[in-house]
Order: sequence, then C-alpha cells, then structure tokens
Amino acid sequence: MTDSSEAKNSQQQPHAPGDSVDGTVDETLITALRRLDLTDPDPPARFTRLTGGVSSDIWRVETSRGVFCVKRALPKLRVAQDWYAPVERNAMEVAWIETAARVVPEAVAPLIAHDPEQGLFAMTYLPPGEYPVWKARLRDGVVHVPEAVAVAERLVAIHRFSADDPGLARRFASDHIFRPIRLEPYLAASARIHPRLAGPLHEILETTATTRRCLVHGDVSPKNILMGPRGPVFLDAECAWFGDPAFDLAFCLNHLLLKCLWRPSHRDAYLACFRALASTYLAGVHWESAEDLEARAARLLPGLLLARVDGKSPVEYLTEDHDKHRVRRVAGLLLQRPVPTLAALAVTWQEELTT
Repeated sequence: MTDSSEAKNSQQQPHAPGDSVDGTVDETLITALRRLDLTDPDPPARFTRLTGGVSSDIWRVETSRGVFCVKRALPKLRVAQDWYAPVERNAMEVAWIETAARVVPEAVAPLIAHDPEQGLFAMTYLPPGEYPVWKARLRDGVVHVPEAVAVAERLVAIHRFSADDPGLARRFASDHIFRPIRLEPYLAASARIHPRLAGPLHEILETTATTRRCLVHGDVSPKNILMGPRGPVFLDAECAWFGDPAFDLAFCLNHLLLKCLWRPSHRDAYLACFRALASTYLAGVHWESAEDLEARAARLLPGLLLARVDGKSPVEYLTEDHDKHRVRRVAGLLLQRPVPTLAALAVTWQEELTT
C-alpha cells in the first residue's frame, strides 16, 4: 500500500515507536502488531505516519523483516463537522480486498494480516515511485484516456463478478456503515443546506439505499486509485457495501467534473476521460439494463457534485466562491430537471464552463 493522496506523499514524518497519536504511535498499535507477529521488540520498528486521509490512521512500518502499511479506522472522522462511523468498516475493507482479488488480483494491494478487534489490518507497501496516485497525475496534467478506461474495466469487472450474489449480499450487508459514512454526510447533509432541493436529494438517497445489485467499493476517487505498472490499484474500500453500482460510477465521474474547475487548462482532457470511463463501464454492464444503471448514475451525480461543496466532506481544492457557485448552479438545475444519460450531463457541465 502507498499513500492514498498526494498530500500523504509529501508529508511523511518518521516517528519512534511508543509515541502517542498526534505525531505518535500508541502502545495499542504496537502491541497489536507484535501479537500479529509483524514486529519485534528489538530492533524496534520505525513508523512513518502517512497523512492526508480523514477516516483512518495509516502508517508505513519499517522492520528488520521488511516494510508494510497498517491502517486503523477512526471512530470520528477528521472533518470540520461532527462525523462518526463504525470502526468495523475496517473489516468490510478487508473483505472487499479479498473479494476483488478473486476477480482482478492486480487491482488491490495484497493483505498481510488483520486484527478485527483493534479495527486494523496490514497490507503490502506499494512504493510511490512505481504507484503514483491518479489524483496527483490529474492535477499535474498527466491526463490519459487509457487510464480512465482501465479504471472502468476493473470496476465493472468487480461489479459484474458480484452481481446478484446472495453470499456476497449477506457478507456485505453493511447498510449501517454505508448510510452514515456516505449517504447521510453527502446527500442528507446537502439537503439540510439547500431545503429547496431536499425533495430530489432525499429521493436519490432512498433509491441508492434500497438498490442492492453488486459489491460497491464506496470511495472510487482518484485519490484512492494508484496507477501501477500492471494497471489501476484501488485503495480505501472501507465503505464497502452490497448495493447500487451506480454509486461507484457516479462517485468517480464526479471527481473528473470537479477537476475541470481545479485545473481549467486540462478541462477537455478531463471531459474526455469522463466520457471514456462512462462508456467503457456501461459497455460491461450485463447484470441489468445498462440504460437503467446509467439513469440512476446521472440522477445521483448532481447530488454528489453538490455534496463536495456543501456536504460534510467538501473537496479541498475548490476554494473560490465563483467555482462553488458554478457547482451549485449546475447541481441545482440537474436535480430539478434530471437528464437520463451521462453524456447529456457532461454537455450541461461543459456549457456551464464555457459561459
């Protein structure tokens, strides 16, 4: 595993074992790693805290036996508003990795150990030089359509493998996690800020919450995708849930739209990736009508656009009021007058950007 955002790449600081959490490694973590036979008292492990995430503590751990990453879920997320979520989501992430590895082994970092009682797991460390974060590449203008296509191919393969599987539906019956960590802080929180849009936002929320077709990652964001030598690697599946695959598709496409405001000079390339990812994914949908899935994604995406400005987890790179107003204007229009296709949605977004 490597850092799940470029912020993590640039802010690694080594800490001695035995420190506490704000620059620290607490004793419960050290004890857990020794119990899992991953570290030894002598020589002591060297911990580097990887920053940039809001939902978990993540460390690079260097020992005499090698290097690995350990991730432990936080009960309260690091955001401005109060946002709590069950730490058992760590076990859901482990289960998602195990399942995805059955379909596309190259799409995940191999697991090393898991301690469900402590809400942590260890996995292979993937060096940033070989596994750059997709968000960093998009930011820096390294915007390649084949990378978006590869993301779509792997995502739809996992969805297709898991579609309508009753065993996976039971294993990932995690509504009690997905709702408070995804639907409530994104859609319900936005509805409270925008009462005039509360009707469509709650309707979308309930449609998403009650659609159960595939194994959903829940956080398919460019910051959680590494472009490795054998293709994209997905990180941070702690929102894993058996539900609506349209959520994963819309969640990822949403970020490609928002990047148009972050780096306007690459707007056309981002939109090309948007179209390629959407069309590639939809071409691989065989468990249900691709048109029906696309319509749900096109209905959901404006809610997610609005959520990344006014929900509990706004994107950090949209700081200008005029950019936020653009998001609100387009999201409001599409929530009140939904379009049936992602291509039509992209046209509406592009028209806003060119006015």
